Amino acid sequence: MAPDESVVQIPGPWTHRAVHAGGTRFHVVEAGEGPLVLLLHGFPQFWWTWRNQLTSLSKAGYRAVAADLRGYGGSDKPPRGYDLPTLAADATGLIRALGETGAIVVGHDWGGLLAWTMAVLDPKCVRRLVAVSAPHPLRLRNALLTDPFGQLKASRQALGFQLPLLPERRLTRHDASLVGRLLDEWSRPGWPEAEEARTYREAFGIPAVAHSALEYHRWFGRSQLRPDGRRYARAMRTEVEAPTLHLHGALDPGVLPRTAQGSSRYVAAPYRWRLLEGAGHFPHEEVPDVFDTELLGWLADPEPDR
Repeated sequence: MAPDESVVQIPGPWTHRAVHAGGTRFHVVEAGEGPLVLLLHGFPQFWWTWRNQLTSLSKAGYRAVAADLRGYGGSDKPPRGYDLPTLAADATGLIRALGETGAIVVGHDWGGLLAWTMAVLDPKCVRRLVAVSAPHPLRLRNALLTDPFGQLKASRQALGFQLPLLPERRLTRHDASLVGRLLDEWSRPGWPEAEEARTYREAFGIPAVAHSALEYHRWFGRSQLRPDGRRYARAMRTEVEAPTLHLHGALDPGVLPRTAQGSSRYVAAPYRWRLLEGAGHFPHEEVPDVFDTELLGWLADPEPDR
């Protein structure tokens, strides 16, 4: 029997609630009071990936909100809307539904691509941008085309997701064992522990999550030669005006550090790059103390320089 959405209602020093934005219901988890920090997860995860930061940010005087993205966890899973412009509109709508006109946006992996997109398409909503394991979308696109033995090879799993139906079956069979394997392959040795992997595997077994998650990859791949993809690429040439912190694990085998490092060319504002030693694709979970030191130090700096 497939797990239901109750598996993502994990208790802790935070509050669960549903927030409606743009006709879509989002499951969000909130802790603390102060300036809003919106935390956006990546693949193959859900809000729980930010459990350490929900605690550290709230203690530091921020209102931390981690959301399940469209198609994940306890949020709605509509049949369409998995393109980056729509997902960015989801997140900016969520900021306004939370009663704010703007937020510090922290995004990991797909959440990071989404955060970059928000900063361009609705810049007033993004007061500061933190991209984690996520190159600028145009930088990623370029690396896939020009680095066949590097980033293209590293992205072979995502390329396989372009097939219909079969990837969904592979991701969900044997209690989503492939999800656990991907987490293990993309991270430093020793992470995740068995219980952490089990939590993500359970959440991926919620009906429609696997299909929704794969639609992100399919849009990014298939749109490259379509009019919507070309329009998106043209729009993303606009430079980011929000101060930007870019954090990346030195051991990341899925998104190569050299792919992410070229993203500064798309940022007009102060930009800070930090390569986190001993971390793979999930630095906020693999080395949370190091990650939080970088994040909180940068947020406390009123004028973050380059």
